[in-house]
Amino acid sequence: MKVPLGRFAYVVAFLVIAAYAVVTLRGPRGISAWIEKQRQIHELEKRNASLSEEIERQIQRLKRVSNNPEQQELEIRERLKLVHPKDKVFILEPQAEPQSK
Repeated sequence: MKVPLGRFAYVVAFLVIAAYAVVTLRGPRGISAWIEKQRQIHELEKRNASLSEEIERQIQRLKRVSNNPEQQELEIRERLKLVHPKDKVFILEPQAEPQSK
């Protein structure tokens, strides 16, 4: 039984292409790398969404503080540790934790 040379060439070419595809897809830039990149993209999208929400909360907080002088004064006192001249300030030393044996 003689197989025509052309058909044999097609089969060999198909096998070579299939082997190349398998090696390429299993390599370091193949399917596993693609799946890892998709996972990273998903994580970054989630982080981006949470940071956007945090930015929006900060913007709302700034609007509240800018429209409220009492809130501004509280922020100044807390962040800059400033007091009015007539205020009394008590400085407490941190308590030492008891050593357990």
